[in-house]
Amino acid sequence: MKFTPKKRICKSLFAMVSAILVATSSCTKQNNINQEVAPSDSVAIEEPTKIYGLAVDSFTIESYKVGRNDNLTIILMRSGLSRQNAYDATMAIGEVFDVRNLRQGNNYTLFFSTPNDSTRKLAHFVYDVNQTTYLRCDIKRPMRAIIEHREVRSVEKISEATITSSLWNATTENGINPGIALELSDIYAWTVDFFGIEKGDRFKVLYTEQYVDSTSVGIGEIKAAYFESHGKKMYAFRYEQDSAMSYFDLEGNSLRKAFLKAPLKYSRISSRFSGSRMHPVLKIRRPHHGVDYAAPSGTPVMSIGDGKVIAKGWDSKGGGNYVKIRHNSVYTTVYMHLRGFAKGLSNGSMVRQGDVIGFVGATGTATGPHLDFRVYMNGKPTDPLKMEAPSAEPVSNDNMDDYINYSDKLRKILDKQ
Repeated sequence: MKFTPKKRICKSLFAMVSAILVATSSCTKQNNINQEVAPSDSVAIEEPTKIYGLAVDSFTIESYKVGRNDNLTIILMRSGLSRQNAYDATMAIGEVFDVRNLRQGNNYTLFFSTPNDSTRKLAHFVYDVNQTTYLRCDIKRPMRAIIEHREVRSVEKISEATITSSLWNATTENGINPGIALELSDIYAWTVDFFGIEKGDRFKVLYTEQYVDSTSVGIGEIKAAYFESHGKKMYAFRYEQDSAMSYFDLEGNSLRKAFLKAPLKYSRISSRFSGSRMHPVLKIRRPHHGVDYAAPSGTPVMSIGDGKVIAKGWDSKGGGNYVKIRHNSVYTTVYMHLRGFAKGLSNGSMVRQGDVIGFVGATGTATGPHLDFRVYMNGKPTDPLKMEAPSAEPVSNDNMDDYINYSDKLRKILDKQ
């Protein structure tokens, strides 16, 4: 068959197009092969969501709170472990954590290896020790328990509020961490009468607040503060001197006054602060929230600091003659088993540090003459021997230039807000 010129041209064009298509197809296949062998760097590999360091999508997860009569073995057996495995897990956990400190109301989380209720097995047990620390036990042999710490980040903040009713309410009403109220009441304990603050008093604070993820876990430190009460303006700056942190005013004077180390002389400690002490008379175990100083009957007892007598009389619960002194809005002290009181001392009397308030005796439930001395901080008993007595030392002359430069910077930050 003969082709006309026109047909020849068409056939040539057809052949050319076919060749191009074949070449293109080959190139495309080659490119596809290259893409499979060498994936693009732009493809992101999604990380699995984790809690307590464990991938969420790998387990069935259940969370509970420690019940009133729960102990670790009971919780583990209730979670499906045999008695022997629960015992072994408890032993493993006991190597890193005192299992007696399992607290009612704290969270614990169970990680099961399969969602099938009939065959699922406990793979991991996690207990929240506190907001920043948790315990994790891997339920496989050999069983292993570890203590982990969540990442805590500090955020610097400035907060201020005007008081309408109380310091505590001023923080909560203005969305400020209530811990600020406790910190301020401690810093200004010796300079502000928090029982006498009035409407219109105000404060401003430069501080750090600590967070785990997006949850606040407390106040880090107050760097500087300003408090105005009854028209009196008071600055406070946190400054380190002689390896100790304290708060000072604009002139470098300490905002705190020192306590005496002990309320009497010529004595020995016969019993210490304890959560469980065998009572020498009652012969039962109960907390002893004080320090007993054995001393001869009639030894003078002194107030460890300035304050106001808010109670004086007889303690029917075994304390005998006692005196209770409020030093400020934070600290209160109690002196018990007194033989008698200082002349002229009455409820409402103002006392100075070192003033004699009574005399050692053995009144109430006591085996011999001694002073039962107690300290309360924010209404809670604290060990007098471990209490950090505030320093009354001002900024030294050697540190004064540095302190002035430092405090001026902080004051400018407070004042410009």
